[in-house]
Amino acid sequence: MLKVSHVRAFADNYIWLIHSPLDDRRVVAVDPGDAQPVEEAMANGLELAGILLTHRHADHVGGVAALSRERRIPVFGPAGEKVPEPAQPLREGDTARFPELGLEFKVLDVPGHTKGHIAYVGHGALFSGDTLFSAGCGRLFEGTPEQMTRSLAKLAALPDDTKVYCGHEYTVSNLKFALAVEPENEQSVEYLEECRERRTRGEATVPSTMRRERNVNPFLRCDRQSVKQAAEAKAGRRLQNHIEVFAVIREWKDGFTG
Repeated sequence: MLKVSHVRAFADNYIWLIHSPLDDRRVVAVDPGDAQPVEEAMANGLELAGILLTHRHADHVGGVAALSRERRIPVFGPAGEKVPEPAQPLREGDTARFPELGLEFKVLDVPGHTKGHIAYVGHGALFSGDTLFSAGCGRLFEGTPEQMTRSLAKLAALPDDTKVYCGHEYTVSNLKFALAVEPENEQSVEYLEECRERRTRGEATVPSTMRRERNVNPFLRCDRQSVKQAAEAKAGRRLQNHIEVFAVIREWKDGFTG
């Protein structure tokens, strides 16, 4: 089983540390927006052996220059976005390989949050950046509802037991919105209670699993009648397809304060 730990950055970012199955002291950092917490982790007996980047936003790439300046380590990032050097550009169909660590990850193009966003899949794990959150998805800063719907469908097709490692601790607020959309979803009710307890203890609510996300995440459930009806009630009109449903609930979430 893949060992993954994390360090926290800024208000709610997670920088994931993927441990080598060959030597768990050696790690690959995912989306290191801040170098300092990563360096602090390295001072506790870890060695940074690589970096994966999902998209160009500063809170995901801001630490790359400092972390790679004096380390000769592979850095991979999206081909469709300007990310810090020395990132090697990847797109769907490519593989990020760390042969000396026994790690490799397939790349998926998942535009929507940004135009060139990518995700990494391997060893039973998904590193989704800001495309898929637990019980939510990223804002559409550059993409369209159609693009994000296709991107989420790719991720939703992954095996049930795929662990979902996303970029932010948003689960409690996302579940409040999920229950505004589907108030009768008992799995969301139970998950919200579980996540509130975790946060009270100062624990992360992620990773999630793809099975759980398909059951509670309204943005993966736009083909469900319950979600469609809620979106139509919010829009005040009939919606023709699941892309229109997604567009309505994404706009709804943007202004949600519950």
